[in-house]
Amino acid sequence: MTYTLENYLVGLHTGQWFGFDGEHTYANLVIHSDDTKPTEQECIDGVTALQTIYDNNQYQRDRATEYPAIADQLDDIFHNGVKGWKATIQLTKDKYPKGGN
Repeated sequence: MTYTLENYLVGLHTGQWFGFDGEHTYANLVIHSDDTKPTEQECIDGVTALQTIYDNNQYQRDRATEYPAIADQLDDIFHNGVKGWKATIQLTKDKYPKGGN
């Protein structure tokens, strides 16, 4: 996913407080409320921060697709105990470490 100016702006205020007059660029940003228009630098920094958070959490998305289904995990606990289940889960955690790529 690549974050955009619109992604950033949606998180600043509730409701339909902004729009665009043409392309979705800062130059075309129109404010439809009493809210203050953020500076272009604030928008750049905000989009960068959103993207950094998303990128830094890739390991979570990778793990989520690799973990066994909950029913299979419960079966693992039943047959192998919590220690065995932890060993199974640790394989995925080791494959996709926090902060790893």
